[in-house]
Amino acid sequence: MTNAAIPPKRDLADALKPAAMGRYRWVVVALLFTAMVFNYVDRQTISFLKGDLSKAFGWDETNYADLVFWFQATYAVSYLAFGRIVDRIGARWGFGVAYLIWQVAHMSHALASSLAGFIGGRLLLGVGEGGAFPGGIKAMAQWFPKKERAFATGLFNAGTNIGAIVTPLVIPMITLAWGWRAAFVVTGAVGLLWLPIWLIVYRTPREHQKLGAAELAHIESDPADTVVKVPWSVLLKTRETWAYAIAKFLIDPVWWMWLFWLPDFFGKRYHLDLKTFGPPVVAVYLLSDVGSIGGGWLSSRFIKMGWSINRARKTTMLICALLALPVAFAAHASNLWLAVGIIGVATAAHQGFSATLYTLPGDVFPRSAVGSVVGIGGMIGAIGGMAMAKYAGYVLDKIGVYTPIFVVAASVYLLALLAVHLLSPKMEPVKV
Repeated sequence: MTNAAIPPKRDLADALKPAAMGRYRWVVVALLFTAMVFNYVDRQTISFLKGDLSKAFGWDETNYADLVFWFQATYAVSYLAFGRIVDRIGARWGFGVAYLIWQVAHMSHALASSLAGFIGGRLLLGVGEGGAFPGGIKAMAQWFPKKERAFATGLFNAGTNIGAIVTPLVIPMITLAWGWRAAFVVTGAVGLLWLPIWLIVYRTPREHQKLGAAELAHIESDPADTVVKVPWSVLLKTRETWAYAIAKFLIDPVWWMWLFWLPDFFGKRYHLDLKTFGPPVVAVYLLSDVGSIGGGWLSSRFIKMGWSINRARKTTMLICALLALPVAFAAHASNLWLAVGIIGVATAAHQGFSATLYTLPGDVFPRSAVGSVVGIGGMIGAIGGMAMAKYAGYVLDKIGVYTPIFVVAASVYLLALLAVHLLSPKMEPVKV
């Protein structure tokens, strides 16, 4: 029997009856969306406490850049490792273990009393959070056909923006009421409630008893993969792996920069503080959500119009790349809300580009290799983020303005699209 056959333990007569297609696959998206909300609350908390912690511990810009650097160092290694892990043990346990590690690491920040203590917490946080996207993208490849995958990935990825919205609303409130240590403990403890739900609910489609035959057939409507283990040595020699990885190297550092330095930019340029960061940061990430969902929707819409995957994905990425260009001038915006608008459009463009790029491994590689390719790309992207952290710290210490940083943020998307096009000109399935 083929991989698309009705799975064992199902009644064949029932399976052959006409049935309306269910929507259980969207429950998986909702679970991953929620996990990414907590992921970004945990990741971003320190950026909103930067001013208070810098005063309390005497940090300069280079010290803060080191915190970001070391988080991304372990994130890079973990992203690669978890890419392989989720291909071996599956998304359920791979994502679950990663989630547990990063929640515990986030709470451990409350115990820090020095820069070294915070670096230790960030190192462990990087280990856990490195498993988030390899696990999530693996789940998307398992639960969605290619024609829906970009939209589903955009929805799942939108959880990062909601996390970035929740953080400036929740962290100041907790910090002002109970202190900065409570900000780590309370959010970490609440986040742990998600883990048992994931372990109870998530299974692969063929193992899930609540999934109807019609929906299973829809999920498996793509041509069946040959299920083989693909070694890294083969993936590293494949052009499409580097199309994805180089694009990640170029665009991921920009998102890291917004996460870790946007509150600081608003504070220095427009004199905001812990009590007033909320509205402008929330506005930026609301726009980001529009980009994440809209970019995934647009790519999927193009495919439904009859466009090839190659044309649909690259056209979407080109539109997003062009929308990011004006952010080069954001540091010179005459008022706060003009800057919010320019940056918000750029972050929306990033999320649309990123959600589309995330589909590339699932589009061209067999499902058995998706986690590994995502892991390789994520590691390379995190290395780019390490370079951006050092660059941002240097620019702010030596020059004191954000313009050189924003120029980089505006230009990298066109370069990333060029790399994708040169290395994967047709986005055809890879034979490995």
